[in-house]
Amino acid sequence: MGEVTQFVFLGLTDNWVLEILFFMAFSAMYVLTLRGNILIMVTIVFTPCLSTPMYFFLSNLSFIDICHSSVTVPKMLEGLLFDRKTISCIAQLFFLHLFACAEILLLTIMAYDRYVAICAPLHYPNVMNMRVCVQLVFVLWLAGTVHSLVQTFLTIRLSYCGPNVIDSYFCNVPPVIKLACTDTCLTGILIVSNRGTISLSCFLALVASYTIILFSLRKQSAEGRRKALSTCLAHFMVPDTSFSTDKLVSVFYTVVTPLLNPFIDTLRNEEIKNIIMVISLMRVKVRNQNR
Repeated sequence: MGEVTQFVFLGLTDNWVLEILFFMAFSAMYVLTLRGNILIMVTIVFTPCLSTPMYFFLSNLSFIDICHSSVTVPKMLEGLLFDRKTISCIAQLFFLHLFACAEILLLTIMAYDRYVAICAPLHYPNVMNMRVCVQLVFVLWLAGTVHSLVQTFLTIRLSYCGPNVIDSYFCNVPPVIKLACTDTCLTGILIVSNRGTISLSCFLALVASYTIILFSLRKQSAEGRRKALSTCLAHFMVPDTSFSTDKLVSVFYTVVTPLLNPFIDTLRNEEIKNIIMVISLMRVKVRNQNR
């Protein structure tokens, strides 16, 4: 990155009392994020009756949430605890966009999965078999990698000769390119075009899928509509990933969203909720027998 190799973050606040409070709150939220998403992944992997495309995608969503949160939160906690708030931006920027793009694409795939399951149930086993699901996940990681490489390359190709202070708690494209010593107009257009194409395409696909699903539900029974809506709402309620530079909004998408996802998926899914409850009861029973 030219003469500048590291950037300095201003962080969330310079008030030491707030730093301690934020550290305790975000540490607890990060631990809950890890535990909640790992619990969903383990439950799905080790429960044969959940070996379906929907739960396969759900376990991948939990994995992405863990990765997405781990890209920014540990470094943020370090910044709240210590005065040193420097980082080499390239790695964090790359993985931030990789997992953000992967999540958007996965939500789109999950919408397509529900569309086929509800609107073409007879063809579902052939259209969405596990081989196809694995191929779709491979494609989303490949697309996410390409997107992230483009964003990273367009950012690091600029010349950075100072200043190197970012008014944020993590490394993202918009605040970084503001520090470039060269004209960033063309680079900014390319970056926004790249992100906008993916975001708009996925948004239109999501809206189209769920619109068709809602119209098709009119022909189903009340119980069928309830189950279908419950599943679709769980997917639609998962907050979309944002690349916002605003601190408050960024905290929501990097800290709160990965925490909410497992609770949304679990509380609105009777099968996972019942299995987790059974596992919990079995653990309590085994613990009592060992005493």
